[in-house]
Amino acid sequence: MAQEIEKKFLVKGDFKAEAFKATRITQGYLSSVPERTVRVRVKGDKGFITIKGIGNASGAARFEWEKEIPVEEVQSLLEICEPGVIDKTRYLVKNTDGKHTWEVDEFYGDNDGLTVAEVELTDENEPFDKPAWLGEEVTGDPKYFNSMLMKNPYKNWK
Repeated sequence: MAQEIEKKFLVKGDFKAEAFKATRITQGYLSSVPERTVRVRVKGDKGFITIKGIGNASGAARFEWEKEIPVEEVQSLLEICEPGVIDKTRYLVKNTDGKHTWEVDEFYGDNDGLTVAEVELTDENEPFDKPAWLGEEVTGDPKYFNSMLMKNPYKNWK
């Protein structure tokens, strides 16, 4: 089984000048229960279906399975997804250590104003450099999970 290990942070500064790629993502959830989220997404010009398991105690590691599917199938599946759609641009930023790439998500719609960054690791305790634009760590905080942002969007937090 595939294991995903990542740390998630809020973004407090300008990162876009360091980005080497930006991709628009639209996604919905067929199931958003924490034990098994099932999402479909259009990422650029490709479609994907992803299943994720519940996170470990720290929230940094969990099972993840993903398969590319035709965009047309994603569009059909989005019609039967739970209410709420996640719309964002994902920016890729190389870390100064040269080993990691940050995925920085800038959200739109009901989550406008929220920007989070994730770094994927090979081990939960793997060291990594933190760029100056990185803010508070929110790894494991369920309210920042995309599956929760569709249910309780950022606009409702204030």
